[in-house]
Amino acid sequence: MANGQWYPPEWPDRIRALADGTLTPVRPKRAATVLLLKDTAAGPAVHMLRRRASMAFAGGAYAYPGGGVDPRDDDLRVRWAGPPRAWWADRLGIDEAGAQAVVCAAVRETYEEAGVLLAGPTPDSVTGDTTGADWEADRAALAAHELSFAEFLDRRGLVLRSDLLAPWARWITPEFEARRYDTWFFVAALPQGQRTRNASTEADRTVWTGPAEAAAGYDRGELLMLPPTIAILRQLAPYATAAEAFAAAPARDMTPVLARARLADDEIVLAWPGHDEFTKHIPTAPAGGGPA
Repeated sequence: MANGQWYPPEWPDRIRALADGTLTPVRPKRAATVLLLKDTAAGPAVHMLRRRASMAFAGGAYAYPGGGVDPRDDDLRVRWAGPPRAWWADRLGIDEAGAQAVVCAAVRETYEEAGVLLAGPTPDSVTGDTTGADWEADRAALAAHELSFAEFLDRRGLVLRSDLLAPWARWITPEFEARRYDTWFFVAALPQGQRTRNASTEADRTVWTGPAEAAAGYDRGELLMLPPTIAILRQLAPYATAAEAFAAAPARDMTPVLARARLADDEIVLAWPGHDEFTKHIPTAPAGGGPA
């Protein structure tokens, strides 16, 4: 393959079905993903995980910690610090309850999958070491949905630090996909005193890598990634420090990126607006998909 872009083998058939009206798009679920950054001698590095090869979707692909919104993530009891919910609603393009849910999902999923917690005992502090049997018990309870994030924060006497997150992009899974997500991507610096670990049951490896280095691996076909993953790596590559990337976030366009498919002569053209490198030309005659 020419690069490490991955797409499901059933996409061509589903695209054709959407084009001829026999496929009804499913409603996307809300989700959040966080790009944890830390400074190194070579520049900022980003924390990535590799999905297990056994996963039905994007097995073996590299991604960032994240996941879907829990229905309890909009619990009004969540202890909150940073910009008010109204600010987040405006920035994310949704209502206040939805904005809290997305921010909570970002912080909760980062803790569940990477062991990093963007919260502290006061509005201007952040928790240090989050290792230990008691922390792990709470993390496992969160992952199993036995404990809500609001309950976890209350139990620990912690405040969610929304100011440690910066919205970077929003991507929506194409309409022809069977499982769809409306995903907000955030950047955040690794808090001092904390360290990442592979706490996800869906990943078999985690790495800290420079954005340019990871993008080069993708270009060589060595690292599999979905379009938003590689697109955001390329966007982060120019920044010399994690703080520079974080400071650039307010100027980011949060208009959702949604792939569009159209029929053109004897092929289907699949394109992501503003991201020409992902454009695909798929023959209209039935054919298998795979790495492209």
